Amino acid sequence: MSEPVFEVDETGEEVTRADLAESAELSPAEKAATREEHVRLAEGALVRADDLIAGYVPGVNILRGCDFYLQEGELVGIIGPNGAGKSTLLKALFGLIPVRSGAVTLRGENITSAPAHRLVSLGVGYVPQNNNVFPSLTLEENMQMGVYLRPKTFKERFDYVVDLFPLLGERRKAKAGTLSGGERQMVAMGRALMMDPSVLLLDEPSAGLSPAYQDEVFIRCRRINATGVSIIMVEQNARRCLQICDRGYVLDQGRNAYTDTGASLMNDPKVIELYLGTLAKAQ
Repeated sequence: MSEPVFEVDETGEEVTRADLAESAELSPAEKAATREEHVRLAEGALVRADDLIAGYVPGVNILRGCDFYLQEGELVGIIGPNGAGKSTLLKALFGLIPVRSGAVTLRGENITSAPAHRLVSLGVGYVPQNNNVFPSLTLEENMQMGVYLRPKTFKERFDYVVDLFPLLGERRKAKAGTLSGGERQMVAMGRALMMDPSVLLLDEPSAGLSPAYQDEVFIRCRRINATGVSIIMVEQNARRCLQICDRGYVLDQGRNAYTDTGASLMNDPKVIELYLGTLAKAQ
């Protein structure tokens, strides 16, 4: 069971979020972030996380009853202030940190804390923010590492990836360690796509990149999504993320604060005041 999340009401009394929901009218984005609406809206989702409690060290929970869902074909962005649990949620979905309570499902199958190789074989790709290429290997060898479970499909998948990222074909014999940060990000995304995933998890894909390469990454994400790959993207560049995503989640203190379409969140007065302004200043 997750611990109730306490907030302070207009009288200064501590009440649970559920009590606040009953006593005050929530905005559409706040209502969609409640447990009740999540259960209703997440029906039949491709990926679904329910009431996740997770953290890196014993006794310290970063996620505190977090819900999430991804429907087939969606690009969903996850934004929020530093320490909100964005990357922690992504790692929990991919089984990289202990999930103490709650469940993660893929097409209705429980994959909570499943090992990475099983998730990859089930069609889930993951691109971490850091250390996401093999620098001593060539670009072509990095792609081969991406398809190690199905080596016979290399040519077919490499052709697909090169169509998305022409650089990988042009510099296939270059060592990944000689590339710029933006180019390495392309290699990491390309390698994750080699296994023909149905779901792609991206952790801060634009972090540390020049504005030009940030734009390139977001354009490529939309193009990948258009090929039929459903995407979950954690991003600090909140405005740009909301511009391209179908839906967005705003996390705060390890729980859902708001969820709605990207366009609606960008124009939500509360989201602008509490998150987008602060995040924009942090860019």
